[in-house]
Amino acid sequence: MPQIKPDAEATIHHLAGYPSLAAFIASDRDRTTLIYKRFDELAARNLLYLQSELAELQSKQRAFDQEDLVADMHTKQCARNYTDFKKAALVNGGAKQEARWKLAKQVRETLKEYREALLFESTLAALPPPSKGTFRAFKEVYYNQTDGKGEPFPTLGGHSAALYDDIDDLVALRVRETSDRLTNFAHEHLGFFFPDRKRSRKGIAYASDRAISSFVAWFSTLLAAVLLIGAIVILYKVHSPDWRLGLIATFTTLFAGSVGLLTNARRAELFAATAAYAAVLVVFVSGDLGNNQSNEHG
Repeated sequence: MPQIKPDAEATIHHLAGYPSLAAFIASDRDRTTLIYKRFDELAARNLLYLQSELAELQSKQRAFDQEDLVADMHTKQCARNYTDFKKAALVNGGAKQEARWKLAKQVRETLKEYREALLFESTLAALPPPSKGTFRAFKEVYYNQTDGKGEPFPTLGGHSAALYDDIDDLVALRVRETSDRLTNFAHEHLGFFFPDRKRSRKGIAYASDRAISSFVAWFSTLLAAVLLIGAIVILYKVHSPDWRLGLIATFTTLFAGSVGLLTNARRAELFAATAAYAAVLVVFVSGDLGNNQSNEHG
C-alpha cells in the first residue's frame, strides 16, 4: 500500500498525464493502486435502457402471438416448428414470418447484452472501494502534491480531471486475501513501520504487505498466548474463589473483545471460541480449587 513520503528521490521521469499516471499505477507490486472509476450512474442508466428495450420487444412478441392465435394453419405451424419458421422467414420470403424472425434475433442479442451487463455489474458490485490510506496517497500523486509545493492540479485534463474525486464511485481491482480489522488498521495507520524500500519513488513510500501480514500473524499469536497463559498464571496465584470468578469473567470478556474487534470471526465462531476459552479457565480453576480443598482437609 502506498504511503506519502516527501523526501524520496526520483529515479525515472515520465511525461505528465497518462504516461505518469499509468507508471504510478503499475509501480505497486501489491496492485493496490489499480483504482478506477465505477461510473455507477452510467451503468445504472445503461441497464435501465436495456431492460426498457427488452420490455418493448416483449410487448411486440406478445402482439405477434395474439395475431397468430387467429392466423391460418401455416402460420400456426411456424409457431410450433422451428424448421418451418426459419424456412418461411429466410427462404420463402414471407413478410409476416420474416418480421418475427428479425424480432427473435433482436431479442436474442439484446437479452444477451442485458444479462452480460447484469453479471458484470454483479461482479463489480462485489469489489470494494480503495482503502482510505491508499486513496489519500493516490490523490496526492494525481493532484501532483507529493512534494508539498505549488497549487494542486489534476494529472488528467478536460472532463477527466475529476475522475478521482469521489471515493464511493471508485473500485479497487485488487482485493486483499485477509481483510480483518487488525490488518486494515496496520495498513491504514502503521504502514510507515513496514517500508518496502525497493519500490520507493519520488514523494511515495510503499508499505510491504508481506511484512504487515507477518506482524499481524505474530501479534495475534502473542495476544492469544498472553490471554491464555497469563490468565492461567494469575488464576493459579489467586486463591480467593470470588476473585477467581471475577478474573474469569474479565479474561473471558477480553478474549471475546479481541476476537470480535481484531478478526473477521462470525457471530457463531465468536460464541464458540469464547465458550471454549471460558471452559478451559473454568476447568483449570475447578481442578485447582478441588486440590486446595483436599489439602485443607488433609
